[in-house]
This record gives sequence, C-alpha cells and structure tokens, in this order.
Amino acid sequence: MSKYELAVVVNASIEDDARTAVVDKCKALVERFGGNIAEVEEWGKKKLAYEIQKMSEGFYYFIKFEAEPTAPAEIESRMRIMDNVLRYLCVRQDEA
Repeated sequence: MSKYELAVVVNASIEDDARTAVVDKCKALVERFGGNIAEVEEWGKKKLAYEIQKMSEGFYYFIKFEAEPTAPAEIESRMRIMDNVLRYLCVRQDEA
C-alpha cells in the first residue's frame, strides 16, 4: 500500500454542518476503496488565488491515507461530481 494525500477545497459559503458532511463524504470515499485514513488536517478558510465559480474563498482540508495504487483514480472520479467541492487533488507521498 502507498501513502497518499487528498487536498480538498470546499465551498466557503455553506453552513458548518454541510461542510462537515462534505468532508465526511470524502473520508467515506477513501474508506470505500480500501484506504486507511491516517490524518485529517483542516487549514480553515483561505483566499483563493483566482475565483472559482464566482467564489474568492474556500475551506482547505488535507486527508492523508494509505491505499492500493488503483484507489486514487476511483476516488477522483467520484470527487469530480460532488457538490460543494471546488477543487481536489490526490498525490502520492514519497517515502523519503
């Protein structure tokens, strides 16, 4: 199993409980495809470098997990259609 990090930018204009539900969905996706979540970091509300869907701020979350090499493609394909997710990126972490 490889180590990965999933970065998620969530819509800042939704309620706290709705934002928590979006993050819970992301964690459920990781677990659904055989991933073991190690850590979830919340960086809070940050200004975006450029407007996305007429929004200039977003909440940043980083989910660190271990999974099989096929899992990130499956996770990203599901993230693409999630509501209130402005951007996402899943990268493999090198063992240094």
